[in-house]
Amino acid sequence: MNIKEQVQKMDAIVSQGAIVDAVKEFFADNANTSDYGNGRTTGKPEMVTKMEGFAGAIAKVNGITHHHSIVDGNVSASEFTFDFDMKDGSKIYWHEIIRRIWNDEGKVIQEEYFNAE
Repeated sequence: MNIKEQVQKMDAIVSQGAIVDAVKEFFADNANTSDYGNGRTTGKPEMVTKMEGFAGAIAKVNGITHHHSIVDGNVSASEFTFDFDMKDGSKIYWHEIIRRIWNDEGKVIQEEYFNAE
């Protein structure tokens, strides 16, 4: 499986704001995630549920910018800026690096978020 192509496809979907679709299409069933706020998910179903809740809380997408991606073997790192107005009146502005480890079938088995600000 060409991991670079998978990264390009997944990042394109994320760039369009279809975060839930990206998880459904590219995560392995046993995928785990962690972020710099100590949030964790175990398994694809938990991540889908988390992303559905998050996406449902967005009132307005002000911008999603994909800056760069690099691939080294089965590891990728993608830099994004996310700018959202939330339904509760709060604002989210994240500049982050998303590191992914991919399996031989071209599915994400681990995703970790790093604050890039």
